Amino acid sequence: MIQRILVANRGEIARRVFTTCRRLGIGTVAVFSDADADLPFVREADLAVRLPGVTPAETYLRGDLVVEAARRAGADAVHPGYGFLSENAGFARAVTEAGLTWIGPTWESIETMGSKVAAKKLMAEAGVPVFGEVDPAAATEDDLPLLVKASAGGGGRGMRIVRSLDQLAEQVALASAEAESAFGDPTVFCEPYLEHGRHVEVQVIGDQHGQVLVLGDRDCSIQRRHQKVIEEAPAPGLPHHVRETLHEGARLAAEAISYVGAGTVEFMVSGDKVSFLEMNTRLQVEHPVTEAVFGIDLVEQQIRVAEGNPVPQAPTDPRGHAVEVRLYAEDPAADYQPQSGRLDRLEVPADLEFEQFATWGTRLDSGFVSGNDVGTHYDAMLAKVIAWAPTRALALRQLAGLLRRSRVHGLRTNCDQLVELLEHPVYVDERMSTAFLTEEDLVSTSTGLVPGDPEDRSRACFAAAMAVVEEARLARTVQAGIPAGWRNVHSGPQVETFELAGEELRVGWRRTHEGLELVDLHGDLEGVRLDGVTPIEGGYRVVVDHDDLRAPYDVFVTGHRVDVESAAGHLALTRVPRFVDPAEQVHAGSLLAPMPGTVIAVQAESGAAVEPGQPLLVLEAMKMQHTINAPTAGLLEVAVQVGQQVSAGDVLAVVSAGSTSEEDEGDQG
Repeated sequence: MIQRILVANRGEIARRVFTTCRRLGIGTVAVFSDADADLPFVREADLAVRLPGVTPAETYLRGDLVVEAARRAGADAVHPGYGFLSENAGFARAVTEAGLTWIGPTWESIETMGSKVAAKKLMAEAGVPVFGEVDPAAATEDDLPLLVKASAGGGGRGMRIVRSLDQLAEQVALASAEAESAFGDPTVFCEPYLEHGRHVEVQVIGDQHGQVLVLGDRDCSIQRRHQKVIEEAPAPGLPHHVRETLHEGARLAAEAISYVGAGTVEFMVSGDKVSFLEMNTRLQVEHPVTEAVFGIDLVEQQIRVAEGNPVPQAPTDPRGHAVEVRLYAEDPAADYQPQSGRLDRLEVPADLEFEQFATWGTRLDSGFVSGNDVGTHYDAMLAKVIAWAPTRALALRQLAGLLRRSRVHGLRTNCDQLVELLEHPVYVDERMSTAFLTEEDLVSTSTGLVPGDPEDRSRACFAAAMAVVEEARLARTVQAGIPAGWRNVHSGPQVETFELAGEELRVGWRRTHEGLELVDLHGDLEGVRLDGVTPIEGGYRVVVDHDDLRAPYDVFVTGHRVDVESAAGHLALTRVPRFVDPAEQVHAGSLLAPMPGTVIAVQAESGAAVEPGQPLLVLEAMKMQHTINAPTAGLLEVAVQVGQQVSAGDVLAVVSAGSTSEEDEGDQG
């Protein structure tokens, strides 16, 4: 029996595996990069081994260092988690050759399915329905749209949708570069892209005795940048014969390679048409929804199968409905740019954390806690939040309510967008597809845009101003006993200025005989006054009275950031200083880094005339590539070079007013 497991991964999945190990009485070992030294998974392991460096290539992708860490820590087994080396056949082989137990499929199975090109051919021979591959060199207009896809790995890296043949070569090159960076393998291929297909997958567990257990299906159609955002089990609205085709196809796929361990077979579904996408020879991020509806611990079953035990007897039909959302540090309003920095507060009031469901409820799986720093070298996912209920409608409502009560401060996230998605009529009515996020008009696309009427936003901003005033009063050492806002002579209102998603909001207030009241500088909102301010942990409870309607707001002031929480949602404000430091001003036309990252390409030279929308530089951050385009026409001055590390707000280049080549030709004519 396994005595001590090293998890060759980080963050949330490491904590998830440790939770099961503790319950089973198995010792745990973590490996960690320098960037992750202060994260919870390192503290929670029985032993932890440092991997010097910060990038994946220096640390979590170094299989030789991971095997040596297992030897040093006395581990007798390795769990790969997902991502990094989890689907690396060479690493699996190295683990077994070192005399350690590999908690996963054989390296031969990983190798067979690791090449999506070869896997498709094998699946077709096994009777699994598959898409045909398209040679990019021979592609025609009739083949469009195409999906360029990395042959190795997953998670949306190395994927591009191509709708124009003149973009195909460029997108293949970009996908190949991204795949090599994420997985160490630049191989990509092309296949037809279903504009309105559904992404449905089937969970399987195989054992060393040739048995395969099929544990239902999941829908993972809600995606951005080909990465999943919402997953649910069972997949809703599928006809019975389609579900049978999916389950049988997954069984055939697993049996064709004598699969051992937990794995997922992914399909695209359009009407009655089913086509194999790939097999993930590992545990999936969304495994908790299957655990909920089947009452099974998939990590425990991975360990048991690795120890030689048969697959368990499990229910053949799911019970209830489970939905999972992925909470990302990203800005949906800015094309889902990943965010990094200090996570001031992460409070999700779920019933469970990593533990298995015993009854209906909610669960949180997160790699972070309040006060952690979110870096740029790894995935932008902060947490997974899961709800399990008797019906899909109840699960959606329960999960949306939990997210509304959550507090995530310090970074922009997709939390507000998740709430809107869970309540969107198209999604609620089970009419979703992989194109949903690109086609639907979503309002709450960025934390800081609170749904509801403008009056509530005004009241929330007034509450924020009152918390700032109270904090300043408590910090005073001179005239501390004088009430805030007191004046000998009546004068104009005092003003606090905030910024919200690029919009400047001015909040006026003054003291009257009845206390502090709002002076609406933007409209005719009257009758809003402060009912009281009391300290709470980390902030203030501000009660606002508006014509006898009392509304509480919890306000947290962190430097220039002010976060307001209420029944209406989260308002992420930034205080605007009265005076701007000249040193912080930048030259007009400056292109600033939207996030910390590494410059991996400079596509135009200094002195070149550029056109609006022309690609100028490419940044890599959180394992994704981000192209910086010219905002206007002009002359380019590049301020960085390839390989340079930049921080958010650094000047990358300047596009100054100047004649373009076309204008020059026009002048000469």
